[in-house]
Formats: sequence, C-alpha cells, structure tokens
Amino acid sequence: MFGVGLPELAVIAFVAVLVFGPDRLPEFARQAGRLARQVRGFANQARDELREELGPEYADLDLRDLDPRAIVKKHIYDAMNEGMDEEDPRQKVVPLAAGELPPFDSDAT
Repeated sequence: MFGVGLPELAVIAFVAVLVFGPDRLPEFARQAGRLARQVRGFANQARDELREELGPEYADLDLRDLDPRAIVKKHIYDAMNEGMDEEDPRQKVVPLAAGELPPFDSDAT
C-alpha cells in the first residue's frame, strides 16, 4: 500500500496519537474511513460511466490497462516473444569455448 510498511504505519499512528490525542483520534479515523469509501465510490462510478459510454465492446475494460507503463511493457514483451517463436539461427546462443574471446566490434565502441 503506497510503499508504507508496518513500521511506518506504527510511527504514523504514534504521531497521530501525540498530535490529536486519544480522545479525538477515533473520530478522525471514522472521517478517514468515510473519505476512503467516498473516493472508492467516485472511482467506481467514473469507471462504470466510462464503460457505459464506450459501448458493449469495452465491457471488460480494466482501467489498469490504460496505464502507459503497462501498455509499453505489454508491447515490449509481445515484441520480444514474437521474435522468439521463429527458428532464427542468429538468435541461437552458443557458449564460448574455454579461452575464446567474445566478438568485438571496434567501430561500435
């Protein structure tokens, strides 16, 4: 959850008790819970409206698929796997013999 582990949560809880006091802390926790439910409701409503407006062909739309990092990663993996299906002698990895030097291109360096 946002890269926050148990020790960080303990420190946040301790600071919250010090700042707000143990009397007001339960009310703040309730307000935070209500806010989280409202945000989740808004997100679900926006997702449903998007699916409705895009039509039935996008009924299985997952918003995580729209993440640019996921799109790039998917296309890179597809391109890498696509080339590996064919038998290409250039893709064959041959281990070097003992004492053999790897290929070197003096123009590339």
